[in-house]
Amino acid sequence: MKCLPSCLLLLLGTGCMSLLEANRPNFVVIMVDDLGIGDLGCYGNKTLRTPHIDRLAQEGVQLTHHIAAAPLCTPSRAAFLTGRYPIRSGMVGHGRIGVYIFTAASGGLPSHELTFATLAKQQGYETALIGKWHLGLNCESNDDHCHHPSTHGFDHFYGITMTNMRDCQQGHGTVFQIRKYIPYSTLGIGLLSVAVLHCGSVIAIRRRLMVMLLVAMAFLAGLFAGFLVIYPYFNCVLMRDHRVVEQPFVSENLTQRMTQEATDFIQRNVAKPFLLFFSFLQVHTALFASVLFRGTSHHGIYGDAVHEVDWSVGQIVQTLEQLSLRENTLVYLTSDQGAHLEETSATGGVHGGWNGIYKAGKSTNWEGGIRVPGILSWPGKIPRGGQIDEPTSNMDLFATVVRLSGAQVPQDREIDGHDLMDLLQGRVARSKHEFLFHYCNMYLNAVRWRPGNSSSVWKAFYFTPNFFPEDGTACFHTHVCFCTPGYVTYHDPPLLFDLSRDPTESTPLTPDTEPTFSAILAAMQEAVQRHKSSVKPAESQLSLTNVLWKPWLQPCCSTPSRLCQCQQDLRN
Repeated sequence: MKCLPSCLLLLLGTGCMSLLEANRPNFVVIMVDDLGIGDLGCYGNKTLRTPHIDRLAQEGVQLTHHIAAAPLCTPSRAAFLTGRYPIRSGMVGHGRIGVYIFTAASGGLPSHELTFATLAKQQGYETALIGKWHLGLNCESNDDHCHHPSTHGFDHFYGITMTNMRDCQQGHGTVFQIRKYIPYSTLGIGLLSVAVLHCGSVIAIRRRLMVMLLVAMAFLAGLFAGFLVIYPYFNCVLMRDHRVVEQPFVSENLTQRMTQEATDFIQRNVAKPFLLFFSFLQVHTALFASVLFRGTSHHGIYGDAVHEVDWSVGQIVQTLEQLSLRENTLVYLTSDQGAHLEETSATGGVHGGWNGIYKAGKSTNWEGGIRVPGILSWPGKIPRGGQIDEPTSNMDLFATVVRLSGAQVPQDREIDGHDLMDLLQGRVARSKHEFLFHYCNMYLNAVRWRPGNSSSVWKAFYFTPNFFPEDGTACFHTHVCFCTPGYVTYHDPPLLFDLSRDPTESTPLTPDTEPTFSAILAAMQEAVQRHKSSVKPAESQLSLTNVLWKPWLQPCCSTPSRLCQCQQDLRN
């Protein structure tokens, strides 16, 4: 009899835990790579068919002013997972490079950074990342996996640790377009000058020197050609948890395999809370689509890939419905940044998406580079058919997931995202983001201000990229726009726009056209100073030493003599 009270307490505690788990939602977080906001029907596209994603928007809330925290994959994803500007975690570079381009680089998301997956896992959630990671892999050896998704809260991983490069598919060219950076005019003038001086007997050039120079050039050209040949074998790597299963990966049916992996994960965890982060390789180049979707759009392989993405989203939602999980699952869909406008095929075809009315695209902080789709659906909890025009950020998902999972938002660090639920459920009308700061690598590029007493959304640029051609909105001469001197124009005073009146950012304001011009910039500058004072120095994970290829970090499925090749994925 003495044990009866103890037994009752145990049963009561178990019952409370079961009730708590029943009240906590599952999470399906979907990120499409390089998808333009104008590529979806629910955001105005009339020629691409995205019925499953459009249905998500109809059954939930559509964010029309949803902002990526960075205009490139690696920093944007770091901010998304941690709820913090990437400069806080060191996921920014000092030079031109702003993403990882080698699997065997030593940089990555630091282990002390907390992701929403880590905090959800601590609350008893089963967690999985399927698809693209792009936040590092190893630190000191090729199997330490210090930056692996498992280090950041994901129990299960099936995907690629880097990104889907052009080089990963034959016939799609290469991202290493060295020809764009060779100063042909300077070299031509130099060679012509030397030739004239030689012919005029001003200087004498020995034939042996000429032969040595030609041999050196041929050697370097051969070395570069060899690098391009072996690059996909070392960098296009598919992993299952901690094991390489396909090297290089076969992209043709990869979305189908990943979709099956996602639905299997949901089915395995039908009786427990789960968090699934489905991170598409599409529609980043090299573009691909499964056989069933090729030729289904009017926009070539890019449109076919969008159609396959939409099908995959439909399969995942259908699985939730079949397992009676839909009403207890928050589904979120976004893109990591805007469409990549400079992407063209080896034959000149357009391989980038559409950013709607917004200016420029990926790698810039113009609206086309950072305004992305934001769709949240949770039947019975989030009103159907809603549209929110308030500024929100992809960093907001961190606080939203953390609080809904039963965890606490960390108090030992700056968290820049805000819980969206009050806004989504209509308890408040205003976003908590009064200011948003837009970085290009480590450089503060622009600031957005939504004053509490105004309907305006001000945006100030401290510098802007130099487009090529000059009358365009992209950087075709360098494939992406850079943030460094020589590639940007600095503005003093900053360029100022009111996005509520000029969402296309076509007409900068002046003291003549905006009476409060100086006061607006002064308020924004004060906010910048407060923000900068909150940023603690962090080691750059995208420094030159952290992004270079290191042979001892190279994952290898077989042997180097076989170029590490293997095909061990049972799904293929």
